Amino acid sequence: MPARFLQLHTLTSYPASLLNRDDAGMAKQIPFGGSSRTRISSQCLKRHWRSHTGDHDLASVAGEMGLAVRSREAFRRLVADPLIDEQKLDKAVVDAVVADLMRLALGESAKKAKDRKEADDDSEGGEDAPKTGAKKEAKVQGDPLHTGQVVVLGKRELAYIRDLAARIVPTVKDPKKAADAVKAALGKDGMANLKATANAGLDAAVFGRMVTSDVLARCDAAIHVAHAFTVHAAQSEADYFSAMDELTRDAGETGAGHINSTDLTTGLFYGYVAVDVGLLTSNVGGDAALAAKTVEALVHLIATVSPGAKRGSTAPHSFAHLVLAESGSRQPCTLANAFLDPVSLRGKPSLLERSYGALTRELAELDANFGGAPQRTLMARGAAVTIPGVKPAPLAEVAAWCAQQVR
Repeated sequence: MPARFLQLHTLTSYPASLLNRDDAGMAKQIPFGGSSRTRISSQCLKRHWRSHTGDHDLASVAGEMGLAVRSREAFRRLVADPLIDEQKLDKAVVDAVVADLMRLALGESAKKAKDRKEADDDSEGGEDAPKTGAKKEAKVQGDPLHTGQVVVLGKRELAYIRDLAARIVPTVKDPKKAADAVKAALGKDGMANLKATANAGLDAAVFGRMVTSDVLARCDAAIHVAHAFTVHAAQSEADYFSAMDELTRDAGETGAGHINSTDLTTGLFYGYVAVDVGLLTSNVGGDAALAAKTVEALVHLIATVSPGAKRGSTAPHSFAHLVLAESGSRQPCTLANAFLDPVSLRGKPSLLERSYGALTRELAELDANFGGAPQRTLMARGAAVTIPGVKPAPLAEVAAWCAQQVR
């Protein structure tokens, strides 16, 4: 029987880097246990895991399910334009048909669609119309297939809508009659075939998708990702740098052509991910094998894919020092409180050994006080980790073990 929950705890060390910036360009931080810690947001982590290309990427695992498309222009670029450019269908009719299908798919009322179109039309003319480089943006906003905000749609969903439009468009002579043609073609079942979480794309099945439509399936996130933070107090340094203007230097001028500074940090980060195994399997259409492959890939991604701003000047590529996996039915519980008191940056044994010690003490206290200890396996390097009944293994074995818990 598959586990109910799977949990992953990681410790990863980064040298001089700027992993995740705030709105002022500084490294994100969070106060915890009376001291400020450097932080990596869960959104940043998920973005890098989702978009990674290479070994164990989600696109390779997804197969026919595919990944979701996140865009305001999905209906224009992936539905309408192929019908116009490749099948040479009439643009006015295509736009009218796809606009109505978009309204139905996203749950937009006819009145709201009309109000949006009128608002977009108003934005294109008159004294308040954009005068310079904003004209292009106004043109996009005036497009009836521009959603105004990013929507998350699976490739299956987009292909289904595109195929519907391809069948309907040839039957329409007047764009003003497009809505009637769409209604007649869909019948009473409408777009019910879209109502399946597996159509939303693998990454939407994993990380979730919120929709208000009655047609598209809402996907609750099956994988919960915490903000990573340093187990010790934040360490940062202002990096002063300059750039030389080579042409003016050759002309005899002195001084820098550019001077600036940036925030650099170092740290040992604790990361935590919890997987609702049943929900993940449900979100991928009940395919336990696909859910298992997804989890196996994610273990590799979490341990090896680094986020990071300023990659070109800091090369913030690090692999995890520790990956601890837990499987069972006990309510998931973060081990972040192992570091409620920040680990001292000085002293012996090493920072890594003291962090490992804090983690194992937290595990022992949780097991002693709450019972129902989950099954565990781990990968650890740099120092020894002692957890009763757990023998360290390479990452590939930890990932395969996690997949087996799901399968």
